[in-house]
Amino acid sequence: MAHASYLVGCPGVGEAIIIDPNRDFAPYIDAAAKGGMKITAVTETHIHADFLSGAKELAEATGAKLYLSAEGPADWQYAFASQAVLVKTGDKITAGSVELTVQHTPGHTPEHISFVMRDLGRSEKVAAVFTGDFVFVGDVGRPDLLEQAAGVKGTQEPGARSLFQSLQWLKTLPDHILVWPAHGAGSPCGRALGAVPVSTLGYEKSANWALLMENEDAFVAEVLRGQPEPPAYYAQMKSRNKLGPSRVAERPALVRSGDAFRFASPNALVVDVRPSPEYMESHIYRAIHAPLNKLFTINCGWFVPYDTDILLVASDEASARLAAQEMAMVGLDGVVAWAGPEIVGAVRKAGGEVRSIPSMAAADLPEGLVALDVRGASEHEHDPSDSPHAIPYGFLPRRLADLDPSVAYAVHCQGGSRSPVAVSILERLGVERLVEVKDGWMGMKALRG
Repeated sequence: MAHASYLVGCPGVGEAIIIDPNRDFAPYIDAAAKGGMKITAVTETHIHADFLSGAKELAEATGAKLYLSAEGPADWQYAFASQAVLVKTGDKITAGSVELTVQHTPGHTPEHISFVMRDLGRSEKVAAVFTGDFVFVGDVGRPDLLEQAAGVKGTQEPGARSLFQSLQWLKTLPDHILVWPAHGAGSPCGRALGAVPVSTLGYEKSANWALLMENEDAFVAEVLRGQPEPPAYYAQMKSRNKLGPSRVAERPALVRSGDAFRFASPNALVVDVRPSPEYMESHIYRAIHAPLNKLFTINCGWFVPYDTDILLVASDEASARLAAQEMAMVGLDGVVAWAGPEIVGAVRKAGGEVRSIPSMAAADLPEGLVALDVRGASEHEHDPSDSPHAIPYGFLPRRLADLDPSVAYAVHCQGGSRSPVAVSILERLGVERLVEVKDGWMGMKALRG
């Protein structure tokens, strides 16, 4: 998710504001306490689509006031708005000498707000702006998610035009101020987010493509072009966050199971979070593979269904706990047990099916394989492969009819991070003659000179 929350406060009076918290809110309380502060206000920039918000529950846990956007049309107001202080452009949220002024910045979503910060103990000048998913380092929030992920037709072009107008407001702020966005590189909430987590507005005015564009029609065409596929779980998150996300469940402690997961229901789903080479070498047949890397929650959001028991295969207990925690960030609360790598051998010994999938460099691929490109559509458009099949890996379940189970496929992404996940999904779908190309399209393209 590459998500960023913010704590901004005034130690002089011991008050702090939390912006865009997620469900794992204990670190916010601890950080405030270490700074000698109490959380007195909680807010968020918009109804998030990529993680479950912790704003409502954090406010309840701390006794803080909850501030939510009252901007945008009625369809995009919070269902639990009566429990919050609703804010619009010009309203202020304070913690001692720290003042946040609300500004409606629609485009990414209709209700989106940003917060202009001043430290009145030092100066009345603007110090920073918390932009949420409106502006990132090097990019802007995509305006197509309501239509592409939540299915609200006819919203992406008006959203793009609103986004352009919001940018014109941002340009009026002074160059020296800091820009603190809600996401960094790796988030699908934009097309090309920078790896640096914070910037200045002056730098963004000179280097961010969106702030450099002066023509609205050209901007609309560009911002809607080549956006990555929104993960399937985004619609679920949007709805839950609008209605009011459920409280973090008091889940039973993760149980280590050494006897083929006797704690779970018969229909439980096995998710193997070990490093990809270990999964490829030997895994429980039809387990979903989601290695613990920066794409973990996105992979789980694509392929792990809600309301099912989840059984983890992990390298160790720390990895299992991290996986369960990360899954909870997107509402996947069904983890009931975990097992170490030895469970694979135990399943085989008990008569269960265990598989391996060859993983090799492009240079070592045998003859007779059919290439299957699982990169995103925008990647394929920018750098086309000669693979006869090009299906973004998140769309494999819905595009199964395009594949022939009797064919042997060499599955590749760009550099080898998504193809291990893709082959696990294909195996689960019944496409089982597979080789994973570990150096991806980069390796295959190098062979072509």
